[in-house]
Amino acid sequence: MNKIKYFLQYLSIIFLFLIYKILGLKYASKLSGTITSLIGPLFRSNKLCHSNISKAFPKISEREREIIINKMWFNYGRMLAEYMFIKDFRNETKFSKKIIIENQIILEKIKKNSKPVIFVSGHFNNFELMAMHIEKSGIDLAAIYRPLNNKYLNPIMEKIRRKYICKNQIKKGISRTKEIVKSFKNNVSIALMIDQRVSEGIKCNFFNEKASTTTIPAQFVKKFSAQIVPIYIKRTNENNFSLKIFDPLQFSKDESVETITLKLNYFLEEMIVKSPEQWIWTHNRWK
Repeated sequence: MNKIKYFLQYLSIIFLFLIYKILGLKYASKLSGTITSLIGPLFRSNKLCHSNISKAFPKISEREREIIINKMWFNYGRMLAEYMFIKDFRNETKFSKKIIIENQIILEKIKKNSKPVIFVSGHFNNFELMAMHIEKSGIDLAAIYRPLNNKYLNPIMEKIRRKYICKNQIKKGISRTKEIVKSFKNNVSIALMIDQRVSEGIKCNFFNEKASTTTIPAQFVKKFSAQIVPIYIKRTNENNFSLKIFDPLQFSKDESVETITLKLNYFLEEMIVKSPEQWIWTHNRWK
């Protein structure tokens, strides 16, 4: 049954991608956003969005939750359409003005120092553009990713990621930890999303609720004195973005893995609170 479902999804996405390519980025983005904002509320994950937002923002009204979720679905659709034009985002001239960079000098310093760092962020807006920009800046990078469940779509997405986003891709999972360590020891920086539930993590406060959280950044701080560099992307309007690179976070030698992990969760919370509609709420973060 899943094979049929995934194959139908595959055909639908391919058809939409062809339509999007004909329409161009501006109109494809609007159409895709409209489609997902209409069908998104029909998905089972829509109820999860309500539950997640209630945990994170218990004082807001149901109407406010609806607004956040509707905007999230529209943004999700925009992101889907943007995959069809990811090559143009990579191009230095075609879409060069669509991503405004704040603190590019930090990336230049990292490149000059020739020491790998751990970039951390969450699933904001078109999050793929963050790893793309880091690699475009001349930093050797490996991005951690979770393969799609859809075996028909996943090879296409992996090809897009490797060709236009980040050539070094490491599959998410405890079995791949050695590969991450090996890359880091070979002076390759790591791009890691820290906002999703992991089986090998620790229970840590996230919006005052215990959530299983990855300890990879904290372990790299303790074992390799790695610098942790947060990065955040915000959609400013339509298909334009503001990408901010933060100064490396400072941790004392005495801080535990648990304390460092908690501090990273707090930092992530601050990013989400800025524009909650620009974070993807469909993940079962507090399971």
